Amino acid sequence: MRLVQILSDVNWLAVLVATIVAFMLGGLWYSKVLFGNTWMKEIGLTEEAINNANMPRTFGTTFVLQLIAAVAMSALIGNDGSWLTGLQTGLWVGLFWIATAYGVTYLFEQRTFRLWLINAGYYVVLYAVMGTIIGAWA
Repeated sequence: MRLVQILSDVNWLAVLVATIVAFMLGGLWYSKVLFGNTWMKEIGLTEEAINNANMPRTFGTTFVLQLIAAVAMSALIGNDGSWLTGLQTGLWVGLFWIATAYGVTYLFEQRTFRLWLINAGYYVVLYAVMGTIIGAWA
């Protein structure tokens, strides 16, 4: 497929909503309400390091990357999807591409299974939700 054709078929409103939901899900997932404390401990991140980070750059770049992922998900689902095909596509992407890629990397980096569950779990849920939103509006 040609890029122009792919982009012309994208439902940009669905992509924008999926991006915003993904961004909010990440904020919740890595907050202290859910897995933030454990995640910080697992990667050795301190509150001080977070407070000294360039958060506008981090959040801005994260939003752009989530937007790119949502566009790719939209292209993968296509125009004749449904919420169910979107959910299934998102689960396939999250489980069989993202989680397995993290698994291989984490094995070589000797990271913990707990960290893999947090990070890979986030992407499984993220892409399932993103796919459901985009598929519902296909």
